[in-house]
Amino acid sequence: MKHMTCTRWISILLLALVLWPGGAVSGAEKLTAEAAGTIKEPTGRIAFIRNKNIWVMDARGQSQMMVCEATNAEGRLSWSLDARRIVFTRSGKVNFQSPAVGEGGFHKVYDLFLAYLDSADAGRANWWTRLTDELGSRNPEWTVNDRIILTRDMNANMVNAGYPNYQICLLDPESGNVEILRKDWQMMPEFFMAPSMNANGDIAFVHFYNEKPHGIAVLRRDQFMAPLDSVRVQSKKLPDAYSPAWSPDSKWIAYVNNSMTEPGLFLTTADLSSSYLVFEPPPGTYLNTFAASFSPDSKWLTFSTTDGSIWICDITGSGARRISGPGLDSAPAWSHGPAK
Repeated sequence: MKHMTCTRWISILLLALVLWPGGAVSGAEKLTAEAAGTIKEPTGRIAFIRNKNIWVMDARGQSQMMVCEATNAEGRLSWSLDARRIVFTRSGKVNFQSPAVGEGGFHKVYDLFLAYLDSADAGRANWWTRLTDELGSRNPEWTVNDRIILTRDMNANMVNAGYPNYQICLLDPESGNVEILRKDWQMMPEFFMAPSMNANGDIAFVHFYNEKPHGIAVLRRDQFMAPLDSVRVQSKKLPDAYSPAWSPDSKWIAYVNNSMTEPGLFLTTADLSSSYLVFEPPPGTYLNTFAASFSPDSKWLTFSTTDGSIWICDITGSGARRISGPGLDSAPAWSHGPAK
């Protein structure tokens, strides 16, 4: 296959996921205060990427500290259950020039790494551990059973791969063992990616087929071999929903809406039946498509905008405030473990 096909395919994906105009959903429904319950001031620590390195701060944007000088961190972050490690993605690139003139191109490659708070506290921001080495792992999220759920491109280490093959996997960070959740993955014409799993084993993910994302779907961990036509029925409910993230109480899924008419950060119920606007970016700014992250009490969300800012907002859409930037900040993740 010509590798230029892969380059074109990835360009289509990036175009679909990166930007959309703001300010178009001011009339969208918001969650009521009664449905949200009591909302207190946010606490805890937030990890984020600044200029391709890993940093942490508190929920007010203060006490900022570099944790890991990675230089090429990219995408979603997630904290371990003990709040002493942060899993993150580092990116690279494969360049390919075929012996046949005119064939070639490039594709990005990814692997997962761990940053350590203990090392950072001791002044060692240049310490990390590599978790994967297959060049296709990203979108990590630490689960309540101390596993990491992630997206893996099964074709990432094939230099002349025509297309990626995105699959959802579970990684044991201690042993390094990886489980691919779809046992028919080698024959799948459709892909599942960008997963988030709640305490009940329900996995929300982006359903990708016909060379584009088609929305989010939810499958139980023990029902992940469901027929693809049933997944299509689900993903059509919210066809412009991407980057899902479960709330710790398993009540809500936050997602980014990537449509031209209703852009913004939204909540949906576990059955995808109702949606509520949380945040629309101010005029002239745009939302990043990294998954948002809930506070430990499920009442607040943190997310980033493309001007390099980190924001927090409560789930009713009130209390929105910028806690860093504008600058080079992105991909915030709230710690759900014990505070330092």
